[in-house]
Amino acid sequence: MGVLVVGAGPTGLALACGLRAHGVPVRVIDRAAGPATTSRANILHARGVEVLNRLGALGDLPDRAQHAIRITLHAADKPLATISFGEIEGDQLSALLVSQAEVEAALRGRLTELGGAVEWDRELTDLVQDADGVTATISGQTSRADYAVGCDGAHSAVRRLTGIGFPGAQLVDQWLLADVDTDWDLDRLGSSGWFARDGLFLAMPMRSETDDRWRVMADVEHAEDDVLAQLRRLLPERTGRTDARLREATWTSAFRIHRRLADSYRAGRVLLAGDAAHIHSPFGGQGMNTGIGDAENLAWKLALVVRGRAGSALLDTYQAERRPLAEDVLRGTTANTKIMLANGIAGRAVRNLFTRVANLGAVQRRGTWLASQLWVNYRNGPLGSRRGPRPRPGDRVPDLVCQDADGRPTRLHTELRGRWAVLSGRRPETPLGDAAVHLVPEDHRDEIWLIRPDAHLAWRGTSAADLTHWLRTTLLLTGRTS
Repeated sequence: MGVLVVGAGPTGLALACGLRAHGVPVRVIDRAAGPATTSRANILHARGVEVLNRLGALGDLPDRAQHAIRITLHAADKPLATISFGEIEGDQLSALLVSQAEVEAALRGRLTELGGAVEWDRELTDLVQDADGVTATISGQTSRADYAVGCDGAHSAVRRLTGIGFPGAQLVDQWLLADVDTDWDLDRLGSSGWFARDGLFLAMPMRSETDDRWRVMADVEHAEDDVLAQLRRLLPERTGRTDARLREATWTSAFRIHRRLADSYRAGRVLLAGDAAHIHSPFGGQGMNTGIGDAENLAWKLALVVRGRAGSALLDTYQAERRPLAEDVLRGTTANTKIMLANGIAGRAVRNLFTRVANLGAVQRRGTWLASQLWVNYRNGPLGSRRGPRPRPGDRVPDLVCQDADGRPTRLHTELRGRWAVLSGRRPETPLGDAAVHLVPEDHRDEIWLIRPDAHLAWRGTSAADLTHWLRTTLLLTGRTS
């Protein structure tokens, strides 16, 4: 029967691509009438770039995106700091300033290549599960699937119908946003922000044919019906720029910023991913990237279970690995929000000091690394290990230069594409399915490494027989047990 994916945003599309790469039947539905054309999220950090590359969905996004990402922050009209997000040393990866709409288009294209499609204007109204699968009512018709995954955002119907709690709190009264054509002389190689007594004003360059489109944002106590008119008034008040003009907007939005985390990522045969499982402040651009990471982690596990190659208990490792990361993201983005929107004399003083410290190169390199999510590991999870030499099971394995089974040069992440890989200094003693064989680094020549489809180390050792034993006992590859 396969998997029902509810929601065709970046998370749902990435999950569908991952499942199709493993040969799992997927049905993707979305209640919208068609693909979104508004930008919404607009930063793809290094981890997200890696995931799209492994899915075969990155395409020409790096060629079309802006790489030099930086923001200059001001107190009134006086510059405080310029914070840059550059290339990650040793990984040659950098964040891309690219819209969510473009990321979704790339993922839809890859899904089509893999034989999948999105069904638009399809709304989930009921979801019931039993021992053998789930029954979904979709726009008046029933449909069966082995599993259902809610990738349908903060107001998830899947989460509501399954009865999973979503506790949290509101962080900001109202947040105004507009993608608008402008008349001003700001540097388009970076964003700008202004701290004022009554709030914050941000401007971020957007790609357009005429190079005059910007995303402008501000926090307010109360949003008016005409968001653009309100932003037009706030622009000179908070930036001191009387020579700037906001013309026509292609998209406006007013919303409240919340931090919320689902009580559970799994309820039997129903799972949650992306904004359906966690929402937080947009400061730091972590939302789309965390959701895509959820999807990649879940896809290979769900594929093994649906195909009868692993027991359903493997799905519990999804929450064990990904929910702690969401907790970290919620803490970090909440702290950033409180600093950026600090009120009062003391709060503003701390914020300005923090911002000046951010001018330091070491601080910026650290910030780039934290935002990248390349540091994420699953050592503390049930498939990881906190002991032994590094990399340890659960650690991310970099995009190593290696050789395929025929001795041709290649790169590890290019070979993965939803598959497992075996790295070894010698050929394995026994066949290991469809895994590719590569050379491990020189100082681990006598070892075998098993790399998960999401580029994390699954196992390391010196015997192919031990590896086969690990597969049978840890992933239950002898067949479905529940």
